[in-house]
Amino acid sequence: MLISELVRRRLSAGHLIGGYGLPALALVLFVVFALALPDTFPTMANLTAIISAYSITAILAQGAMIPIVTGNFDLSIGYGLGLGHVMTLLLIVNLGWPWPQACLAVLAGGIAVGMINGFLVEYARIDSFIATLGTGSVMYAVTGWVTHGARIFPGPQGLPAGLTDLYDSTFLNLPIPAFYVLVLAAVLWVALERLALGRYLYVIGSNPRAAELVGIPVRRYVILAFAVSGLVTGFAGILLAAQQHIGNPSVGLEHLLPAFVAALLGSTTIKPGRANPWGTLVAIAVLAIGLSGISQLGADFWVAPLFNGVTLLIAVGLAGYSARRRTRAGAATTSSAGNRA
Repeated sequence: MLISELVRRRLSAGHLIGGYGLPALALVLFVVFALALPDTFPTMANLTAIISAYSITAILAQGAMIPIVTGNFDLSIGYGLGLGHVMTLLLIVNLGWPWPQACLAVLAGGIAVGMINGFLVEYARIDSFIATLGTGSVMYAVTGWVTHGARIFPGPQGLPAGLTDLYDSTFLNLPIPAFYVLVLAAVLWVALERLALGRYLYVIGSNPRAAELVGIPVRRYVILAFAVSGLVTGFAGILLAAQQHIGNPSVGLEHLLPAFVAALLGSTTIKPGRANPWGTLVAIAVLAIGLSGISQLGADFWVAPLFNGVTLLIAVGLAGYSARRRTRAGAATTSSAGNRA
């Protein structure tokens, strides 16, 4: 009885640390940088700058999280972000499309690419790493082909105000992209935590064979997850076009690593052991606060990729640890129930 109580307390403490350790880290980082940089860091101007700089990465991280829920990875999101950004400006500037139609075309293209990824993973049985890396390379080639490797510059009249307002507007004195991020996270939370769809996706991610045995159409839901990931990536590409105002064929890949770091690191908090939207947002906050503070302290250019790379390794390790701890917790609960019986 004493042993079971000790196990229960240990698991409870571990759950508390796992669930809220990352938000606490974000708070600690903010306090440290606020004390080190009292005149610049804890200001509304800095908060606005951080939100503007990391909102697109936060949206892309939510897109990366969705296939992770099913146990797959979408490495094409960085390339898709670049292609979506370029295609938005190409359709508007070079072909003269109205900006709403151009945005809808980019969103549709994102869904199509996501479905192709899903078909390659589920029907061609190609590992998601390889399949999405392949489609990403194809998208990178398409980006170079349609732009001829050159940037796309709008004319003297600039881009339509409706497009630029998607990114440049403010609401409640905060950049409007912050509310896109919050709304997207809320929608994904409802879908994953309150709907049968989410339960099916989590079951597929934990045990695809068991999901098939209970009648869940695994292929359909995995393809859906990739399609939604493509949709979110297309939306991020549109926002990047509204932010940059210039089509750059090489932009996009720098968002890939931090997006994946956030999606993986987010699976270690709020709902430890499972990818979840609020955990992903907390992870983005940690990255944004850390990188912003380091930058303001005058760190060299190579510190940012070092920070992202080390955080990715830590995120993968913590994700694996969280999954193993959940397994041990389930075994301990079963053993305790058996002893009581």
